[in-house]
Amino acid sequence: MTILCVIPARGGSKGVRRKNVRAVAGKPLVVWTIEQALRARPRLDVLVSTDDEEIAQIAREAGADVPFIRPAALARDETPTEPVVRHAIAARTQQGRRPDAVMLLQATSPVRFPGTLDRAVAEFEASGVDSLVGVVPQPPFLWLSGEVPFAAYDPAHRPRRQELDASGYVYRETGSLYLTRTGIYELGGHRVGGHAGLFIMDEREGLDVDTELDLLIAGHQLEWLGDALVGKDPEL
Repeated sequence: MTILCVIPARGGSKGVRRKNVRAVAGKPLVVWTIEQALRARPRLDVLVSTDDEEIAQIAREAGADVPFIRPAALARDETPTEPVVRHAIAARTQQGRRPDAVMLLQATSPVRFPGTLDRAVAEFEASGVDSLVGVVPQPPFLWLSGEVPFAAYDPAHRPRRQELDASGYVYRETGSLYLTRTGIYELGGHRVGGHAGLFIMDEREGLDVDTELDLLIAGHQLEWLGDALVGKDPEL
């Protein structure tokens, strides 16, 4: 199976100015995701889609392919991610390299453990699903707003967290990782389409950088992860 890994990295951003090039634990933010994708096995075709020349240069130096500068029409604040992915698929198809599937990795979710991408590919191939969405487990103690707020669980029979099994949790999309058959995108679908499956990630991998505080947390987490990889922290 050939897998195109698309990493969108726009030059403009609202919450944190030029966050994709901001230094986080010693590297530009986008580089963490590029390096993770390049280490994946089986090998991925790693493509960065950007409208920004500085990001393009950083991505090339990190080892990613940047075969085009993304058109301005696909780099607006309101542009959805799916047209960006379809644009990348079309570029590869025009080169005679249409992939079987596309892994979408968001550069703003830089914390991924070693082996996470490998595990995603293995689960995707073994399960036969059309799309796999990265999620983190959450306890079911959620409330819904309305004229009168109400619980999405039964407060009269509230279980203790340690008593919950897998069926007792709800799951939140991390926004970090999606793996989808190419045909789903080509038919005008979304990143999660057809027969979808859940790819459960560690809750520490669920960070999405949208504020300056998120950048600080990401730096701490990535430094901790680096220490874990060289044996300074046994609890990975």
